[in-house]
Amino acid sequence: MSEVVMKRREFITLLGGAAAWPLAARAQGERMRRIGVLLNSAADDPAAQSRLTAFLQGLQELGWTHGRNVRIDIRWGADDAERVRKSAAELVALGSDVVLAAGSPTTGPLLQATRTVPIVFVTVADPVGAGFVESLAQPGGNATGFASYEYGISGKWLELLKEIAPGVKRAAVIRTLATAAGPGQFGAIQAAASSLGVEVSPIDVRDAAEIERAITRFARSSNDGLIVTGGSAFNHRELIITLATRHRLPAVYPDYIFVTEGGLMSYGPDRLDQFRRAAGYVDRILRGEKPADLPVQAPTKYELVINLKTAKALGLDVPPTLLARADEVIE
Repeated sequence: MSEVVMKRREFITLLGGAAAWPLAARAQGERMRRIGVLLNSAADDPAAQSRLTAFLQGLQELGWTHGRNVRIDIRWGADDAERVRKSAAELVALGSDVVLAAGSPTTGPLLQATRTVPIVFVTVADPVGAGFVESLAQPGGNATGFASYEYGISGKWLELLKEIAPGVKRAAVIRTLATAAGPGQFGAIQAAASSLGVEVSPIDVRDAAEIERAITRFARSSNDGLIVTGGSAFNHRELIITLATRHRLPAVYPDYIFVTEGGLMSYGPDRLDQFRRAAGYVDRILRGEKPADLPVQAPTKYELVINLKTAKALGLDVPPTLLARADEVIE
């Protein structure tokens, strides 16, 4: 289901259940459990709200309702490292039984704040490289969860860019250096570049001004393209899509929310599915299992999404073979 279909009111309704279940759990002698949620996005980001809604729906299907038998404390980091750090410490201090962490920028600070409170992470590209777990099969500590993709997928982004825009000779790669995945993803793209006849150069995500300067400097010919890897680029997606349009850069993104908002093409895991599955791990931990014993899981669904309107604006003819493989085509 498209993230944009999941309305804000669903999110409000799921949390609004508290009013209908004032003290029912305690009246039945059941202990009220506590779940913390830490997201790196802004609270008004519709895509982040949709992912949170998927997680809350997953919990509800497993019998956990906010205000009845569980209290859910949500904190939004808004891509501010200091705010994330304070929110992580706060969720630990509140006595959370388990915390859901969205991405590396929230998982790292949570692990600095506690080595005992269970953490379930989602959309982390390289949890072993980041030091969050000892291995995927046996996490070993107080964190486990769902890896967003293997580095091999990064080479696939370049292949897809070349397929939709065969004339591309140079590609800028937007990456996040603050996470272990940033250099790893760029390395995989570099490895694929020579056989595809493309010269690649990195753009490091620090802030909006730096992204704008770097893309503007890079885009100087009709043979240029753009690849956006995972990480903090999610919080700068409106700017990146605008710059790609302005400079007429064919671009491949890691998440289909970029494409629904005007980007050309995306290939990546179904994030809503990961947030739903994370509810299952939170449920198992609340029922007594330990994160150390729950293996880190890889994505089970990948999606290829193409925006034909954007392709037309860029003067690109999308090959029928590519359209046939697409999971969703936006016209």
